[in-house]
Amino acid sequence: MPHASHENVDNYIGTLNEKSLHADLKKWYARPGDRLEVPIENYYIDIVRDETLIEIQTRNFSSIKKKILNLVESYPVRLVYAIAQEKWLVKLPQEEGGKPVRRKSPKRGCVTDVLNELVSFPSLMKHKNFILEILFIKEEEVRKFDKKRGWRKHGWVTEERRLLEVNRSIVFAKPEDLFSMLPHDLPEEFTTENIADALGRSRWFAQKMVYCLKKMGVIEQIVKRNRFFLYKRV
Repeated sequence: MPHASHENVDNYIGTLNEKSLHADLKKWYARPGDRLEVPIENYYIDIVRDETLIEIQTRNFSSIKKKILNLVESYPVRLVYAIAQEKWLVKLPQEEGGKPVRRKSPKRGCVTDVLNELVSFPSLMKHKNFILEILFIKEEEVRKFDKKRGWRKHGWVTEERRLLEVNRSIVFAKPEDLFSMLPHDLPEEFTTENIADALGRSRWFAQKMVYCLKKMGVIEQIVKRNRFFLYKRV
């Protein structure tokens, strides 16, 4: 069982201060016998299950990079990341007595979205103690009008996110598991442009994807042709 330490605990967000979506996911994920908010190695761990440390994240892997890199050297670590396959937007009334407006967002998250965060530590997928699990969820995002805070988004800021439902999960235990993120119809030798076209995403996203998969040892760069580097599966 991981050793708990109550001294010099950093990077702790108390249960009273954590965001609704994170708290909801932690409650959904926990099983009988799990221990919650356990102090270990100067950090607080969301869930400890037997020997495994479980961290639940809804965004921003960079904020936990140091924590994960330190813990994975001594303990099995499972990082659970939530992607919204379906999102409902709720705008709170601007005036007293008004009614909130609820509508479905046209955006649908997909498994490759995790690469936007995984760029913080892509090589970690090769570590024997690290497992990545993705939860596909249905969520509700509550927005409030605040002209000062939300000047970039026409005055609207996200007040909180709520879990409505967990649809399914995918576990990536080793780098080869991430082959599934590559489009099935890619040629044997491909470019970032091929990936972008196949996924319907930007070249910038395809470059980020290639960076991650190279660091994981899933693909390798072989030659430069015209303006583009060519890659192939390892």
